[in-house]
Amino acid sequence: MRQRYEQVADRLVEDLRRGTLRPGARLPGERDLAATLGVGRASVREALGALAVRGIVETRPGAGSFITDDAAERLAASDALPVGLALPADAGPDALLAARRAFEPEIAALAAARGPGSDPIIDELLAAMEQSADPSDAEQRRRWSDADRAFHRQLAVATGNPVILAVADHLASLMDQPLWRQLRDESTAVPGRTTLQLAEHRLIAAAIADGDAAAARTHTAQHIDRARRFMALD
Repeated sequence: MRQRYEQVADRLVEDLRRGTLRPGARLPGERDLAATLGVGRASVREALGALAVRGIVETRPGAGSFITDDAAERLAASDALPVGLALPADAGPDALLAARRAFEPEIAALAAARGPGSDPIIDELLAAMEQSADPSDAEQRRRWSDADRAFHRQLAVATGNPVILAVADHLASLMDQPLWRQLRDESTAVPGRTTLQLAEHRLIAAAIADGDAAAARTHTAQHIDRARRFMALD
């Protein structure tokens, strides 16, 4: 099942294909889009970020988000690309964590290498995790997991590489598998773990903001290794 932000992005792309949205058009604000589509603002923000990486949407400071002038051409070009080899639609938690361990430290390093500076979306996601770090509440754990997944996706966005983002999105989609959700929920329900993981997220974010690729790589690797231990996969 596609994630909510992907469904939002699909809807905007379909509106562009039908001509409801036109190149150069200004999109409604996040709040209005969220209300119209019946989703949260975080899903709208992620969808706009994904479309921006594809060159379909651009955000102009102080003006809002717009469909790019060449959005239709970009969609046509992507439609013409060969499908190639498909990634698996399902994978066990062990395989998924092994793949994340291989990719995500390098993704964080690439994000840091693009240059120093804080990312307001990452800052918002860290705040969301801090506000939902109570492991005794199931709804809080769900919000934590959503923010956690969005945080790691935002690292891929920060690389500016659409291929990396596509791979990261597929890995994230595998985290909807029932066994992964069960292990994740059992892991985060243990008191103290979300606090520790939040601290690790902050270290990763700080390294990226400082432009320190080596530190970003190291902190991300340590974070995933700890998640593996928490899920009792070692």
